[in-house]
Amino acid sequence: QVQLVESGGGLVQAGGSLRLSCSASGRTFNSYFMGWFRQAPGKEREFVAAISWSGGSKYYADSVKGRFTVSRDNAKNTVYLQMNSLKPEDTAVYFCAADEDSDTYYEELEYDYWGQGTQVTVSS
Repeated sequence: QVQLVESGGGLVQAGGSLRLSCSASGRTFNSYFMGWFRQAPGKEREFVAAISWSGGSKYYADSVKGRFTVSRDNAKNTVYLQMNSLKPEDTAVYFCAADEDSDTYYEELEYDYWGQGTQVTVSS
């Protein structure tokens, strides 16, 4: 099992940046494929980004491509989401998730473990 804790959310003006962190404890971190999802008020949770076990492969939703960067530091058991050029429509609770497989990394049902989420609010 793995436990996930997100941090780094907050309030930022449009055009600004934030870096989210997700710290993992439990089993070996590098055995997990990691994903980031977000859920805006009144909307379903949606895929944002994912990163493979070694960090060699990264995947992004079209809505964040070119603005967000996912990375991981397996020595620190942490995955990051660097968010630049933020827009009001990026406002949501952001979750990190972990799974040993990656068949459908863009589907929330793929992931077995979830953090509690961190709020990101982008003002216009």
